[in-house]
Amino acid sequence: MSSSSSKDFGEGSSSPTDNYQQSPGTLSRYESQKRRDWNTFGQYLKNQRPPVPLSQCNCNHVLDFLRYLDQFGKTKVHLQGCMFYGQPEPPAPCTCPLRQAWGSLDALIGRLRAAYEENGGSPETNPFASGSIRVYLKEVRECQAKARGIPYKKKKKASNQSKGNDESSSTMHFS
Repeated sequence: MSSSSSKDFGEGSSSPTDNYQQSPGTLSRYESQKRRDWNTFGQYLKNQRPPVPLSQCNCNHVLDFLRYLDQFGKTKVHLQGCMFYGQPEPPAPCTCPLRQAWGSLDALIGRLRAAYEENGGSPETNPFASGSIRVYLKEVRECQAKARGIPYKKKKKASNQSKGNDESSSTMHFS
């Protein structure tokens, strides 16, 4: 067990990403992205006035971070007053804002949620696993779907009983 406790993980070590620095040449694309996302989030917290220690980070900091990222988005999200609101392929440009796509935010939260726990954070206090984050992501998904005129339909899970439930209860699958 390491010398830092779960309540002060990331503090007192040389970097909040020490866990990732064991084999930098052999990281998968996912692991590389997770490390980059973790570093970006850590830098975001450090740049807050006053800086926010990782151990004091909560879901409001995560929500602020997600809103901050919108300025770097590439997905056009039409506003309700826009003549192209609800059109999947508008015929001309408009002045509506660019935002982060829902799928990108959802994947980002998944990576940060995993990174938080890999860096010593407790699953019970994981701000990326908060109900308010799930609500925010759901609202973004619905808003973007309406703005683009594309109804979001939840995918049905395949009911393949020959491979299904027995295997999933005893084995963890990662994708």
